[in-house]
Amino acid sequence: MNQFQYVRPTKQQAAIDAVAKDATATFIAGGTNLVDLMKRGVMTPQKLVDINRLPLTRIDADPGKLRIGALALNSTVADDKQVRERQPLLALALNAGASAQLRNMATVGGNMLQRTRCSYFYDTTMPCNKREPGTGCGALEGINRMHAIFGFSDKCIAVHPSDMSVALVALDATVQVSGPKGNRSIPFAELHRLPGDMPQKDTTLEPGELITAVDVPDGPFTKHVHYQKVRERASYAFALLSVAAALDLDSNNNIKAARLAMGGVAHKPWRLTAAEQALVGKPATEESFRQAAAIAMQGAKAFQHNAYKLKLGPNTIIQALKTAASVA
Repeated sequence: MNQFQYVRPTKQQAAIDAVAKDATATFIAGGTNLVDLMKRGVMTPQKLVDINRLPLTRIDADPGKLRIGALALNSTVADDKQVRERQPLLALALNAGASAQLRNMATVGGNMLQRTRCSYFYDTTMPCNKREPGTGCGALEGINRMHAIFGFSDKCIAVHPSDMSVALVALDATVQVSGPKGNRSIPFAELHRLPGDMPQKDTTLEPGELITAVDVPDGPFTKHVHYQKVRERASYAFALLSVAAALDLDSNNNIKAARLAMGGVAHKPWRLTAAEQALVGKPATEESFRQAAAIAMQGAKAFQHNAYKLKLGPNTIIQALKTAASVA
């Protein structure tokens, strides 16, 4: 691990200034991802700006939404009574992520910003455009069984690893950001980027911008929700593929509204809006779910080792929707 300077400001603006004025600086909170990357030499910041003293841990029930501070711990959010009652899909996704020990350290803001778990990104002896632009993508012709089937480019086929983010994109969350130019709001669907020609840039955040909170709007999705995560082992493991599903059903079991998103399939959490629209007005039956799953998978393309996702994807969508429909 490289040597670095460590500062721990108590004021938000001081933290922002410390990163905005130093291109070698980065924020650190729980450190559950960043420290690993530093140990491996994947990231080598010269200054760490510890933001844990900032007052960003609250979970507030504002009119029409929950506002969750960026420094709220994943375990705290998942267990919060307001979250479980008003946004149960988010609680399910958080509890599916990582291990209990990591959830006790990881923060909401850090969870959004974690880097890909692509083995070529983590191995500094291998080519990786995300880690070192212009060197190539080792996964393209390498072992790519964990990799993207949507939204990839010839520069990068890595996937975003966050479970929480899959639920947040499905729930139309909004990220609150503060930076050198002031405050702004970013729709969650616009926070993360597809790789394009700049896979090294994961998000639309500007230099020095700090995530301060995420707003999750109230909605009808408080009963019929499910987070389906497929992984290689039941204990701590990243998703081969996951699905966040939420349904609003009428008294005749017809679908009034739906929310669907996938994880483990793209460089960003992958919202399935066309499949959502196809479900509206349909009965909550396996046939309806099968039709929606087929729509959701349009445009998917596999590589040598991840063709299984083309079958796993629709099957997981169907199962997630069936489970969500049966929950009351």
